Amino acid sequence: MIPEQTHWHHFSTDATLKQLNSSTSGLSQEEAQDRLNKYGFNCLPAAPRRSELIRFLQQFNHILIYVLLGSAVITAMLSHWIDMLVILAVVMANAVIGFVQESKAEKAIDAIRQMLAPRATVLRSGERQTVESEKLVPGDIVLLEAGDKVPADLRLLKSHGLQSQEAILTGESMPVEKHVEAIAVETALGSRSCMMYSGTLVTSGQGRGIVVQTGVSAEIGRISSLLSEIETLTTPLVSQMEVFAKWLTITILLISGLLLIFGYYFGHRDVAEIFMAVVGLAVAAIPEGLPAVLTITLAVGVQTMAKRNTIVRRLPAIETLGSISVICTDKTGTLTRNEMMVTSVLTARHFFVSEGIGYEPEGILKLDGQRVDPAEHSILESLARAAALCNDAALRQHDGTWVVEGDPMEGALLALAGKLDVDANQERQTWTRTDTIPFDAKHRFMATLNHDHMHHAMILVKGAPERILTMCSRQLAAEGTEQIDSGYWHEKAGSIAALGQRVLAFAMKSVEPQHTVLEYADVENSLIFIGMVGMIDPPRPEAISAVRECRSAGIHVKMITGDHAKTAAAIGKQIGLNNDVSVLTGADLDGMDDHALKLAVMNCDIFARTSPEHKLRLVMALQSNGLIVAMTGDGVNDAPALKRADAGIAM
Repeated sequence: MIPEQTHWHHFSTDATLKQLNSSTSGLSQEEAQDRLNKYGFNCLPAAPRRSELIRFLQQFNHILIYVLLGSAVITAMLSHWIDMLVILAVVMANAVIGFVQESKAEKAIDAIRQMLAPRATVLRSGERQTVESEKLVPGDIVLLEAGDKVPADLRLLKSHGLQSQEAILTGESMPVEKHVEAIAVETALGSRSCMMYSGTLVTSGQGRGIVVQTGVSAEIGRISSLLSEIETLTTPLVSQMEVFAKWLTITILLISGLLLIFGYYFGHRDVAEIFMAVVGLAVAAIPEGLPAVLTITLAVGVQTMAKRNTIVRRLPAIETLGSISVICTDKTGTLTRNEMMVTSVLTARHFFVSEGIGYEPEGILKLDGQRVDPAEHSILESLARAAALCNDAALRQHDGTWVVEGDPMEGALLALAGKLDVDANQERQTWTRTDTIPFDAKHRFMATLNHDHMHHAMILVKGAPERILTMCSRQLAAEGTEQIDSGYWHEKAGSIAALGQRVLAFAMKSVEPQHTVLEYADVENSLIFIGMVGMIDPPRPEAISAVRECRSAGIHVKMITGDHAKTAAAIGKQIGLNNDVSVLTGADLDGMDDHALKLAVMNCDIFARTSPEHKLRLVMALQSNGLIVAMTGDGVNDAPALKRADAGIAM
């Protein structure tokens, strides 16, 4: 077997091929079948399911129900048939309501449970073919392109502009650039740029990787295995009910024993007579209606939550929600929309703020807090045209919601073009793309050559600001062009980056209409710098108001994310966390023992670059301080903490 802790990101491509006894042409069919028999299928083992009978019988597993059943037996012995039927009816009603609600929740959860890619494109004996992803084995060569869901953990062998969305594992909202160079052993999961992980999504580019881990040995499988080791805590209501039922039973038995002794020795009553009287008194003292009242009350709460699109898997969780003292929340997709949006637009003279909703190509532009018309600033049209043409993504409206096909950052640029009153589709029809230099992590820019029908041609470039600035000699201004002020742009880029935003720069160059082939030499030193944009995964408006309501109710909110510290701090400030200055990273947590973490977790509200293990430790540290903890999240990396929390809320 291949060791699960092998640091594949530290292996060179040749060393990886040698270690897995494979080649760039892939495995033979015979070898693939042998490895499938050895390593097993590339899928997560299904959780053992309880039969419907077991789930129904477990509704009776409570000390108060035992007492009620005992009282039903005694009332039957006393021939009090009506009382017996009433008690049994209460017990059955309690069980049926709980069983029906849990069954609805299980069916709803089953309907949304799907993670791994169904099929994968591989090389077998040098031939390209499509296989079921569950039949992938270590040593297989997998071909990747934009839109693919990664079928197993891969060590990349080739990468051409490859980027992946890894939010489900790392919590990082930005697509991650990939390359093939080996990196340091201690590199965190979110920074392993030569690896692709099962369940993540390829957003752009093409690549080729070798399968290094499958099934439970993959990163997503490791998290699944971690779940089985976590103890699920009982809810406050269940704990209180168990204590109440225990003491009620002891009290009833004690009083009954005293009455029996008093009646026989001091009242000189017949044993049978006093026994029947004491039994009747004991049965009368049992609150037969309490379980039913509790269950019905909780069921009403479940129905209310269902109207708000919330599935409650266990009835007592409703009460736990009312006892919460701290909420630990993931960032990406929970506090934020998991949709990139341009919020900052910078030209040579002005700094604009763009507002809108997701990828919707409509919104407003503000300058110094005042709404402005984009037409009043001609540079914005040039920037919007560059954003629309030097772009491989597309925006589509689906069921009233705008979605992006391709790189989320490029989708945000298309939305910006619409906000600047430039129709991206019309621009693409007017300016036909003739040639392109695709984005690559080495040169850190993308360039396109476009021609219109009026015999005009131009080169448009976008990329990292520090790279684009070296390719420009002049900058665009309202009255034409002028000598570029690199110091100004570097300063502004740093200011935007400090807000947790990803910064992109744009440049252009007019060429002769006969120019039809785009080469690196065409973009080296003679471009005109247009401007820059800053984009971020913005917070949900409802999240901001929810945090405000939690604070007013005395509930602390803490953000735990796998994203970068600057981005986490920026979002923390926008949503209004108590302490939006102090940030602890996963590396900081690794340096703390449990006692130090128990103290630190009370004074910090933002935790960044965290792994599933870090999130689990943080939840347990808060619980060790006597707090009732709720955990919300939407990624696989949140699952262990969701299970351990007093209330787990999966988005």
